Amino acid sequence: MNLENYFISQFDSGRIGDDGALIGSMVYSKDAFFEDVHFKKKWMNHYQIAQKSMMANISDAIAMNAKPKYALLSVAMPKNITKEQMRDLVRGFSETAKKFGIEIIGGDTISNIKLDITITIISQTLKPLLRSGLKKGYLLAHTGKLGRSRKDFLKLRNLGSINARSKFVNIELRDKFIQKSSRYLSSGMDISDGLFSDLDKLASINKLGFKFLKKISKRVACSGEEYEMLVAFDKRYKKTIQRVAKQTRTPLNIFAYSARNRYSNRCKSHHF
Repeated sequence: MNLENYFISQFDSGRIGDDGALIGSMVYSKDAFFEDVHFKKKWMNHYQIAQKSMMANISDAIAMNAKPKYALLSVAMPKNITKEQMRDLVRGFSETAKKFGIEIIGGDTISNIKLDITITIISQTLKPLLRSGLKKGYLLAHTGKLGRSRKDFLKLRNLGSINARSKFVNIELRDKFIQKSSRYLSSGMDISDGLFSDLDKLASINKLGFKFLKKISKRVACSGEEYEMLVAFDKRYKKTIQRVAKQTRTPLNIFAYSARNRYSNRCKSHHF
């Protein structure tokens, strides 16, 4: 058990384990986006930093088939931040929130030596998509193409440059696909820690393993911050889900099925 999982396991709450906490029809989710951990200011401007931090948090709501409604922001800012940079942060938060119909209702600001952001998203769902619900023989699929986020991250870390439209900066969420296919999905989550690591979470919750239909390299499957969707469904719904993917222009890759075997995660933890 890695340190993140150990820490979480110390809390006695049955609500911990999904992308957000489901209470009635409401979903509460929160993520951090810290300078020198998730980004460096030489990689992204302040607008992009705010935009990505908001999108990464909205992804948790989308992953649970929830409609994001409200956001609370906590922003720790260095004392040398300029008013123009503050305005760029506000614009990044506000424009991204508006795109998804989210109202920013409060939060906190403090002085810090770095730019650190935490966001709470409050969303609502009539049919939550949870990580549990996987059964033996169900198909597993992911949206989009994996591996590009890690590739661009390594370029930046090695002092290279990336395209302004890079997936590392501009997250594409699969909200339309999830909304239209949710009735056919048994379980799901967003891919934030890498495909193999997130499969480990599904395996643990559902006490199942997987049989892979195709070989997936560690370079691709250990790429974090992809924010694509990992979903599972009964094979009876395969054609229906493929049709929804086509209608919503969502690349869908069926790569495995669940089985009663032991799954071993081949990726290192992104957190500790």
